Amino acid sequence: MASVNKIHLLGNLGRDPETKTFEGDRVKTWFSIATTKKIKDEKVTQWHNIVMWGKVAEIGAKYLKKGNPVYLEGEVTYRKYTNKDGNEVQTTEIV
Repeated sequence: MASVNKIHLLGNLGRDPETKTFEGDRVKTWFSIATTKKIKDEKVTQWHNIVMWGKVAEIGAKYLKKGNPVYLEGEVTYRKYTNKDGNEVQTTEIV
């Protein structure tokens, strides 16, 4: 059976993108976006961590700035890592 892991988001950048270049000139750019919906008279905001790789990462780093509206499409990923304090952290990202 086929499956799909696809998400579409329309929101605003919460911070300027950060970029890092790895060995072999592999580029990673990451930032967060906010999506807001209105429930009755209250606005509810969700924050999403976005990661871009390669040429798309280079373009994103060049043109995206804090506050910009952005529409993107990606897949949901989950990962675990150990932070500086030695604690295991789980995170959800849109790649």
